[in-house]
Amino acid sequence: MTDQREVEFVFEPQPDGGYYVYAPDLPGLHTQGDDLEDAVANAQEALELYVEGLQDDGEPLPDAAIRRTFPIPA
Repeated sequence: MTDQREVEFVFEPQPDGGYYVYAPDLPGLHTQGDDLEDAVANAQEALELYVEGLQDDGEPLPDAAIRRTFPIPA
């Protein structure tokens, strides 16, 4: 059984429409999409290519940061 890891992506809505997408723990992994569905598909493809590139170069996947969310005080 392999250890399943997850990568956090940020989907930022753009003023002219669409989404800018990046993975904070994976430097250089950026993409975009015309709508959220397109952005998600592009993010999945970008992640596959990113990991493939690391494997080809013999590099490990970087360790992810620990993140927590907190409510904004009223």
